[in-house]
Amino acid sequence: MGVATMTRPAEDQRPDRLTAIAAGEIVPAVVHPEVAGESPVLEIDAFNLWYGPKRVLFDVGLAVPKGKVTALIGPSGCGKSTLLRGVNRMNDLIDGVKTTGDMRLAGDSIYGRNVDVIELRRRMGMVFQKSNPFPMSIRDNVTYALQINGERNRSVLDSVCRRALEGSALWDEVSDRLGDSALGLSGGQQQRLCIARAIAAEPEVLLMDEPCSALDPLATSRVEELILALRGEYTVLIVTHNMQQASRVSDYTAFMYLGQVVEYGPTAKLFTNPRLRETEDYITGRFG
Repeated sequence: MGVATMTRPAEDQRPDRLTAIAAGEIVPAVVHPEVAGESPVLEIDAFNLWYGPKRVLFDVGLAVPKGKVTALIGPSGCGKSTLLRGVNRMNDLIDGVKTTGDMRLAGDSIYGRNVDVIELRRRMGMVFQKSNPFPMSIRDNVTYALQINGERNRSVLDSVCRRALEGSALWDEVSDRLGDSALGLSGGQQQRLCIARAIAAEPEVLLMDEPCSALDPLATSRVEELILALRGEYTVLIVTHNMQQASRVSDYTAFMYLGQVVEYGPTAKLFTNPRLRETEDYITGRFG
């Protein structure tokens, strides 16, 4: 009896896509049909980015479903974090950055001529690799965005603080010391505090850039549980180098390589039955 082999779709029969991408060719991404059945809150359309003369993103197209967790995976230097920072225009702070194409948040252009970037960033929450609590109290960390927007009603601030800390699974641990410095929290608690600070303003999208890379396994588990709890109420776009983490927390996954999206679809399918050999090779550790 012969050994059974998996028959892949026609798109997997072409020459190696990663070699073509490395040679500078723009290769259209393979997008699973399930993506089209979702309602996107964030749409990335033919997006390109250069750092000076160096082009690092190539015609990226991605529809991020509302209320779902979408993970960006790929080898180091493939453009995951650059793409994420493009969503709230943090790349604008770097000299020599040029972009073409567009992104839309709830239908509104992110890169339009008259976009108020400060207002845009209010519509998004950002959680970085390393926790970055402000040198102030736990309470003031959580309510910082509201306070700089002029909110002075103590009952409103207290209500938002409690809701955000409960939402970040931190309330029970800190409710009796809200006036203490946030710098006294453990690393894992600080990262959950930063998530609380991000969700206090009720963002339309929560951006996470390797949020667990500096945490120990126990703290990582707590943050992953939190991401799962936020699903549905928030749209989460997360960059992670940890493929096991992507498989645990995300609904959809996009595999990126050298500034291009290679394959994008439901996480369960991408990890168990990807449509491309190159995706399978990366996920199974044959490269990267």
